[in-house]
Amino acid sequence: MSLPPLVEPADELTVDEVRRYSRHLIIPDVGMDGQKRLKNAKVLCVGAGGLGSPALMYLAAAGVGTLGIVEFDEVDESNLQRQVIHSQADIGKSKALSAKETVQGINPYVQVNLHEERLDSSNVREIFAQYDLIVDGTDNFATRYLVNDACVLLNKPYVWGSIYRFDGQASVFWSEHGPCYRCLYPEPPPPGMVPSCAEGGVLGVLCASIGSVQVTEAIKVLTGTGEPLVGRLMIYDALEMTYRQVKVRKDPNCAVCGENPTVTELIDYEAFCGVVSDEAQEAAKDSTITPRQLKEWIDNDEKIEIIDVREPNEYEIVSIPGARLVPKDEFLLGNALSELPQDKRIVLHCKTGVRSAEVLAVLKNAGFSDAVHVGGGVIGWVNQIEPDKPVY
Repeated sequence: MSLPPLVEPADELTVDEVRRYSRHLIIPDVGMDGQKRLKNAKVLCVGAGGLGSPALMYLAAAGVGTLGIVEFDEVDESNLQRQVIHSQADIGKSKALSAKETVQGINPYVQVNLHEERLDSSNVREIFAQYDLIVDGTDNFATRYLVNDACVLLNKPYVWGSIYRFDGQASVFWSEHGPCYRCLYPEPPPPGMVPSCAEGGVLGVLCASIGSVQVTEAIKVLTGTGEPLVGRLMIYDALEMTYRQVKVRKDPNCAVCGENPTVTELIDYEAFCGVVSDEAQEAAKDSTITPRQLKEWIDNDEKIEIIDVREPNEYEIVSIPGARLVPKDEFLLGNALSELPQDKRIVLHCKTGVRSAEVLAVLKNAGFSDAVHVGGGVIGWVNQIEPDKPVY
């Protein structure tokens, strides 16, 4: 559907701005009026990572007058494969500051506002209220639902994107004119069911593909050009090089934007999404050991069986000495239980401790009462025991 422009045009463009944006100005559907609207627009990017990197860079190049960046993390070497707004020299630096410096190098006419804090229910309204449009580049479900609910309650449109391995999705959610994210995904998936990019990986260039779609949609919404992805979900398969669309209808029973909403205030989104299931938390409560404890058990030749529940490609990158690979799904399907020794204590681990806690719950229910898992996983092991090994 065609929508009216989201923002009013600025009073004028300077001579330098006319030169800079000349290729926009000669497009009839953008022109002087559209470019003035971009200049007057205030856009907030949630995250300066994989999706935030191309989004911020192209929003700046397009001439969006004010850009906000919500980001609390620091640049890590593993980010550089896909987060192109950062460079080798930025490792250890605030991502927000690194992104601001790159944006200002692209376009000095852009005002950049930094919000170097974790977005949550206590600050999201105040931050979002300062902007016309939100671009969601987050990679976890708790923040996605937080962004959606805040935008619905504030009546703000936002451009959403998601990436995983070779697959990407994008849409525009605006409850005034169409569905919201909860209309598409009323409930988050069970904890541990959908791996994050940190667990499952992502093709670096996929960030550019989806991030550029997000910026395209942002420009369309801001200037009133074309037909934004309101009520449509774009699905991209990089392996097949195919784009397809799925219609998304507004759900009259939606908990936040429906006819009788039950979510009228922001909630505890970590609890709502259950980062770790209740069963896993209960199983891990008194059955979590540290990497140093595991090292002592190995050195003392304790009767233990170390099980790595990650995926084979992760195991190839780095592993704990003596660990045997049995991916998590093998436990969830019940295939691995019969292969576990009965005369040894089972010690589970994954990358950080989330997946191993879920498997631990399965083992406890199957009668392996003395099984434990390693808090912090292989990352904790590398940091504490073998710092020369690679991490990912």
